[in-house]
Amino acid sequence: MTAKLAYRWHLREVMATRGMFSTTDLRPLLAQRGIDLSPSQTYRLVVERPERLSLKTLMALLDILGCTMEELIEPVAEAAARGRKTAAAGDGDGTEPGVGSFRPRRARIVPE
Repeated sequence: MTAKLAYRWHLREVMATRGMFSTTDLRPLLAQRGIDLSPSQTYRLVVERPERLSLKTLMALLDILGCTMEELIEPVAEAAARGRKTAAAGDGDGTEPGVGSFRPRRARIVPE
């Protein structure tokens, strides 16, 4: 199993420790630093884990909150799910599909 890189986004918690409890508190501070986000973009930045984030926005957040990157972004390793074979796929060796020594049995229909 290989490790999949992921992260936890702690913007909301860091804002709360700095006394900022509303996303509207963040917008003017970002605007002062040249980052113009809509109210919905700011809300998503705070509430959701961003998939993409510009370095300029990240640096502005670090400056506004007076925190380090480690406080804002926590790297974590998640176990990557191994690909599952479907029952129809088989093992590729010409045998019937199944799990280990367990093989599916054909259903028998008995007339009444």
